[in-house]
Amino acid sequence: MALIAVLAGDGIGPEVTTQARRVLDALDLGLTFEEAPVGGAAYMAAAHPLPPDTLALAKRADAILFGAVGDPQFDGLERDLRPEQAILGLRKQLGLFANLRPVRLFPGLEDASALKPEIARAIDLLIVRELTGDVYFGEKGRGRTHKGLREGHDLMRYDEAEVARVARIGFQAAARRRGKLLSVDKANVLETSALWREIVNEVAQDFREVELTHMYVDNAAMQLVRAPGQFDVIVTGNLFGDILSDQASMCVGSIGMLPSAALDEDGKGLFEPIHGSAPDIAGQGKANPCAAILSAAMMLRHSLRLAAPADRIEAAVAAAIAGGARTTDLGGALSTQGMGDAVLAAL
Repeated sequence: MALIAVLAGDGIGPEVTTQARRVLDALDLGLTFEEAPVGGAAYMAAAHPLPPDTLALAKRADAILFGAVGDPQFDGLERDLRPEQAILGLRKQLGLFANLRPVRLFPGLEDASALKPEIARAIDLLIVRELTGDVYFGEKGRGRTHKGLREGHDLMRYDEAEVARVARIGFQAAARRRGKLLSVDKANVLETSALWREIVNEVAQDFREVELTHMYVDNAAMQLVRAPGQFDVIVTGNLFGDILSDQASMCVGSIGMLPSAALDEDGKGLFEPIHGSAPDIAGQGKANPCAAILSAAMMLRHSLRLAAPADRIEAAVAAAIAGGARTTDLGGALSTQGMGDAVLAAL
């Protein structure tokens, strides 16, 4: 019997996670759920965004269903105590280095996309983002210049092993899909990116069946709105992957539609919608739970090896959308629970 750690977090996190739980319960898979506080909620309860008990639960669970963290009321805290440090800490402590972010347009949402329908309709890609390196985890600091001006620095760094292991995930994913891998970097400016490109080219020798291309991140951002249908799998670093996947969310209608998986070497993972805690709409029943529900499907597929029920969830979301179910971010009027009801009805 698989144990699922439920870390709902802050803002709309508990609302959307509740709907994901309803869908999982409806499948009657014999899962056991255990909840724990994280983020701002954990700071309020235990004076730390990632308390020892929460981390211990995450380590012993078979998978983690995560909501969202963040709240402006905690912005004045020291950086190590802010809610966002919880997710960074979980990634580092659990070795969750590979972030999978599938991006596709659900039929019926063409008009919700920021792109022309004929362009948006072609979107079906996977972003593989490295999660435990880059400027997010590099050395940081504040100081003053020799002229007395305030300055800050964040170190962007990768070593060859970190690049190679996420590149392999990208190549493996491309081999299972359409056989095309795009590596995104900024090798014309950044030494870190020059190393990234060098290592990706070396790993490519083991995946000759996959067509590898490279693109600078600024061009990739442009191409993502010009002709997104050209992309199959994109592999990139932490910072660039964060930005590109959020951009991609508006190409398919709403950030409320995109799930994600953060995996370790063995496939154990943390599964969360890519959106944030949206404190401005928290508690109002306006949040779109589809990304959380689809994250639960990814959990079943990647960590629990339950592909059939994962397929059922994804098909139910697609059917609900095709049937006209829409939350406000998609131009509709359904509440968070109303959208959950529509998915359950389709299931």
